[in-house]
Amino acid sequence: MKTIGLLGGMSWESTSVYYNIINTIVKQRLGGFHSAKCVLYSVDFHELEENFSKGDWDKNTQILTEAALNVQKGSADFLLICTNTMHKIADKIQEKLTIPIIHIADVTADNILSKNIKKVALLGTKYTMEQDFYSKIIENKGIEVVTPALKERDFINHIIFKELCLGIITETSKKLFLDLINKFRSDGVQGVILGCTEIGLLIKQADTTMPLFDTTIIHAEAAVDLALS
Repeated sequence: MKTIGLLGGMSWESTSVYYNIINTIVKQRLGGFHSAKCVLYSVDFHELEENFSKGDWDKNTQILTEAALNVQKGSADFLLICTNTMHKIADKIQEKLTIPIIHIADVTADNILSKNIKKVALLGTKYTMEQDFYSKIIENKGIEVVTPALKERDFINHIIFKELCLGIITETSKKLFLDLINKFRSDGVQGVILGCTEIGLLIKQADTTMPLFDTTIIHAEAAVDLALS
C-alpha cells in the first residue's frame, strides 16, 4: 500500500471527511483491520484566508509549499491538497516536490466523463468560480462549464466562508443551493460540480435528482485507487 499525503486544514471540517472516506474505502476493499497509510499536515486556515482575501497568493504559495515538503519528508508517495481553491497554486507547489500532486479538477473531470456528461455547473468559492485555473482543466477534457450569476456567486461564497467553514449547517442555506441547482436544468446543465470541499457537508446526492460531483469524495476515492494500485 502506498502512503497518501494529505495537505489539509482548509477547512479542517472537510479534511476530516477526507480522512473518514479514505479509511472507510480501504477497510471496505481490504477488510479486517486495514486502514490507510497517511501523512497529514493541517495548516492554520485563518492565516491563509487572510492572505487570499488580500490577494497575497505568493505568501500562501510559500506556506503551502513548506507544508507540502513536510508531507513529502514524511514518506508520502503522492499528495492531495484537500481543498479546491488552493489548486490555483498547485503547479507552483508541484515545482518544489518530487512526489506527484493528484489534482482535484483532473479526477473530477474524469469522473464526469465516465458518466457521459458534457455540460456541468461549477459551484465553489468566488475564486474557483470566477478564475479559470479550475474550469479550464474541466473544459480541456471537452466538458462545458457554466457558473452562476454574480449575485448567486456572492451568496455561495458567503455561505462557504461564514457558515460551512465554521461548521454551521442551516436548512435555509441548503434550500438556496438546491433552488440554484434546480434552476440550472433550464440551461441544459446535466450535472453540478460541488467545487468546494465544504459544500458536500450541506448537500448530498439524496437531496436532488441532478447528478452531483462531490469533489471531496471523488478526490478521496482517487487517492485510495492510487494507494492500492
